[in-house]
Amino acid sequence: MIERKSPGLSAFWATALLIFQILTQKPLKAFFRGESDVAGAVRSGIVDLFAGLNDGARNMIGIGVATATAGIIVGAVSLTGIGQVMAELVEFLSGGRLMVMLLLVALISLILGMGLPTTANYIVVSSLMAGVVVQLGAQEGLIVPLIAVHLFVFYFGIMADVTPPVGLASFAAAAVSGGDPIKTGFTAFFYSMRTVLLPFLFIFNTDLLLIDVGWLDGIFIFIVATAAMLVFAAGTQGYFFARSKIYESVVLILIAFTLFRPGFWLDMVWAPYEKKSPAELTELVGNMPADATLRIKVMGENMATGKIDEKFVELPLGEANPDGESRLENNVGLTLRVEDEKVIVDQVGFDSPAEKAKIDFDWQITVVELPNDRLPKEVFWIPALGLLGLIIVVQRRRRKIEEGA
Repeated sequence: MIERKSPGLSAFWATALLIFQILTQKPLKAFFRGESDVAGAVRSGIVDLFAGLNDGARNMIGIGVATATAGIIVGAVSLTGIGQVMAELVEFLSGGRLMVMLLLVALISLILGMGLPTTANYIVVSSLMAGVVVQLGAQEGLIVPLIAVHLFVFYFGIMADVTPPVGLASFAAAAVSGGDPIKTGFTAFFYSMRTVLLPFLFIFNTDLLLIDVGWLDGIFIFIVATAAMLVFAAGTQGYFFARSKIYESVVLILIAFTLFRPGFWLDMVWAPYEKKSPAELTELVGNMPADATLRIKVMGENMATGKIDEKFVELPLGEANPDGESRLENNVGLTLRVEDEKVIVDQVGFDSPAEKAKIDFDWQITVVELPNDRLPKEVFWIPALGLLGLIIVVQRRRRKIEEGA
């Protein structure tokens, strides 16, 4: 990472270093310990090297087969365009509703992951479903880091290991315990359902993935997230400091949700973005500070599919420049023109942020959104923690009464 080497070159030098260590560690130990049989230590190192190469080749057979099989699937996806079909299917079934779309993607990832080893599982669900979340989410204004999308689909792909009727991990566990495989699978699936909210939190609150988060904020988020997990577990199992009443369990789950995603409540009372006219774009860009992000909605014909795409994109503006037109052209790669009061993309710079966002020429900019200056979302932690304290006092009092009785 420091030297900016490619993964393949990094693996090569790491392997070369390991070979050097295997060959030299025993001779060096013999030399510094004053042992006489240094030549024997050299021979032992060579034997260890050949044994390691042999074990490594054997261990890679399973991974190689899984990767090759997954490569066939990825090739089929690329050549047949099934990825686009999957996106259209999910879009049709969800009716454009974001949460329904995520639930459908989760269900399809669960089905695709059945019976696959972990490596092939990830390759299949990421190649088929990650692009669906990115594409349809961008249409609805949901723009999240790609790592969050991959974690989302991979989580549900892995859940197939404990989900009947396939549930290979459940069958393996039942073979060890001597239990019924189907019953083991349903029990494991029930326990897994308690954490099914976690991948949705990756999508809607990327702070949990420590993306663009400082050290102090990261430590604070870690503490709050740990407390939220404990509260969520207490709410779903029906016991905190004492056996919870139904309304207490509901309140505990709401508290955990608030600690995990405080922005949900803030968005309900205060919109995160303010819409501006595209005609003001160059002026707005000129007034934005250095390293700001431009959020726009674009619409145009997709040259690959021949269909009209409409999506939100976020573009880094780089260094400040009062000349908005020049800043867009040099830092973003967008050259614009105005036709009949419409702002049209005239040119897209090669290898620019605009090209990487898959914006094409003759596309129209329909909406410009600026972030609202509003309260930090963490302010909703205060009432949540206050309510949690109240439940703790009530349950501890009830526990004392039950123990006294």
